[in-house]
Order: sequence, then structure tokens, then C-alpha cells
Amino acid sequence: FKHSKPKKPRGLRIYESHVGISSYEGKIASYKHFTCNILPRIKDLGYNCIQLMAIMEHAYYASFGYQITSFFAASSRYGTPEELKELVDTAHSMGITVFLDMVHSHASKNSEDGLNMFDGTESCYFHYGPKGNHNLWDSRLFAYSSTCISGKLH
Repeated sequence: FKHSKPKKPRGLRIYESHVGISSYEGKIASYKHFTCNILPRIKDLGYNCIQLMAIMEHAYYASFGYQITSFFAASSRYGTPEELKELVDTAHSMGITVFLDMVHSHASKNSEDGLNMFDGTESCYFHYGPKGNHNLWDSRLFAYSSTCISGKLH
């Protein structure tokens, strides 16, 4: 990073945004597009903070980032991690604080590329039964107070 994060503003003016839908074109936009075309508009409108939604890797784009498959990776569909860093650094140079919208409570139900059925059971990391499903987002809900050892919650 070339620029330090901005000082804490006296009052937040947050612009909620989604990199992928930031283009007028009928395609998924990139971190570069957002950096070059959207950040200047956000600054000109007087916002001092952006909230980037659906930033974690998710295989199903229509889930809007609520079916996470990798909680430790920025979404690759918008570009490279370096391009995301450039977006954040450019925002900082404009005096804009960046929040990454982290959806920790939802995970992909897909057992092929996510944590669901990781050990062969539905309750390794998630609540068992209906409590472990978020019907609105078609995703799994974590059992935060439990740990998974050999398929048994402790």
C-alpha cells in the first residue's frame, strides 16, 4: 500500500456498493473498473466510506455473496488480490475508508466446494436440522459455540 488509511471521520457517510454490478454494461465488473470509474463518483458525491459487498469467494454469483465457499479469499471473479489492494489503496488516497462486507453467518450448501458435509455429516460446523439452514439465502448457518472433532459436536 502506498497510502495510509484515512483518519476516522467525525461522521460516516457510507456508500454501499457491489463491485460486480457497478457497470452499466451487462457483464460482471472488475476491481479495476470500480477503481477507475466508481471511486471518483463516490468521492464527488461526498461519501467518506464505502462498504464493499460480496467480497468473499462464492461460487454461485446469484447468491450475492451469501453462499460463501472460501472465507479467506477475495472473490476472483472481479480480478486479482493485487487489483483489490489497488482499489483499497486508491480509496485511501481519496480519504475514503473501506469496509469489506464479511458474511460470516452464511456458507454454501454445496458439499463439492464448501464446508457443508466436510466430515460426512451435516453438523460438523453447522447447526443440525432446520436450525442449520437459512431458507432465504439457501445457505448453511454455523454453530459458533461448537467444535467439530470426528463428526461430533463438542
